[in-house]
Formats: sequence, C-alpha cells, structure tokens
Amino acid sequence: MIRVKRVYDPPTPDDGTRYLVDRLWPRGIRKDHLPLAGWLRDVAPSGALRRWFGHDPSRWEEFRRRYFAELDAHPQAWESLLAAARAGDTLTLLYGARDPEHNHAVALKEYLEARL
Repeated sequence: MIRVKRVYDPPTPDDGTRYLVDRLWPRGIRKDHLPLAGWLRDVAPSGALRRWFGHDPSRWEEFRRRYFAELDAHPQAWESLLAAARAGDTLTLLYGARDPEHNHAVALKEYLEARL
C-alpha cells in the first residue's frame, strides 16, 4: 500500500515506512525531528518542472505528463520504492506542498501504483 502525507502532519503507526520525496528539505522541520527511512531527492520533479508547475491546478495534467516522462528516464530513482511496495510494505510518501490533491507525491503514487 502506498500513501501520501504532508510532512508537517504528525507520524502515525499506520504510516509504515516513511520517505521524504521532495527535492528541497521542508521549511521549519529539523532533520533530527523527522522520522524517515530515507530522503529520496532524485524521485522529485526537476527544479525546472517544479518552477513551471508552481502548484497551479490548471497545469496539473501537463505536469503529470512531464513528471512521468522524467520518472521514465530515471527508473533508478523510484525502483526501490516499487520493490518495497511489491514486498507488501506500507509506504508513506511525504511532501511539503500545501495542496493535498495537486502535488508531485500524489502523481508519484499514481505512477508507482500503475506499475505494481
């Protein structure tokens, strides 16, 4: 099972293995206060794509298309997540964006689930 959760929300026992999937460290969070299995910077969208998207919901479909193309080109960035999900682990993808519906973690979850 793959879940997404805002990094600012408190951890819960049902989170399973938690991974930060943002390229940049979230503001206001100390590294020693965030329980994580890993910080997977390379699975996040490129800086250019992130800036172009700007969390504008009207660009969501095109963002997803471009982001999926980036993921297709760099399978080494996400293969470990897919392997863990296939093993039956619960994964929680942590993100810092404010919009819970239009962010790269939601798109990444969709991308990974399509490959399960």
